[in-house]
Amino acid sequence: MKYAAASEKLQAYRQQIADIRREMRATQGAVEPQEVADYEFKTPEGSVRLSELFGGHADLMVVHNMGASCPNCTLWADGYNGLHQHVVTRTAFAVSSPDTPARQREFAQSRGWKFRMVSHRETSFAADMGYRSEDGRWRPGISVFKRAGNKILRVSDAAWSPGDDFCTLWHFFDLLPEGAAGWSAKLSYP
Repeated sequence: MKYAAASEKLQAYRQQIADIRREMRATQGAVEPQEVADYEFKTPEGSVRLSELFGGHADLMVVHNMGASCPNCTLWADGYNGLHQHVVTRTAFAVSSPDTPARQREFAQSRGWKFRMVSHRETSFAADMGYRSEDGRWRPGISVFKRAGNKILRVSDAAWSPGDDFCTLWHFFDLLPEGAAGWSAKLSYP
């Protein structure tokens, strides 16, 4: 296929994706929220409740990160570390993982991460939100909450996997003729 024809066809696909995104936002706006508990997390500074993570915001995004041993979760976190300063002007944001607070701090410092981290270790938070498999493995994703008086409501969530909409690297690779070509994330590169 000639470059111009392929470019035109790809632009039509991108428009279809944009149209689907509009439909998804409309559906999201019609979701009946799910009330959740005011979970207690651990941080290096002590305990913090889910309700406290909102700060001065009405909305809160909590990433379900599998921890420092997961290269893909690290890849996502490296990406939204750059977006963090923009995100927090609109909504509160935190990353939860099963790692201890000390391990989280050490790993975040090694990566230059600036976002807030909380440990859901020894809580049912990840499982209750659907981010722990039946065989006990952690799953990556995000849950979004809204404060409604004294209630905390989950208004949306999305599971993450390589190639999803939440890590731009995959979309950059999609521009290459061979795509990712078997590439996989690593915790460090030579």
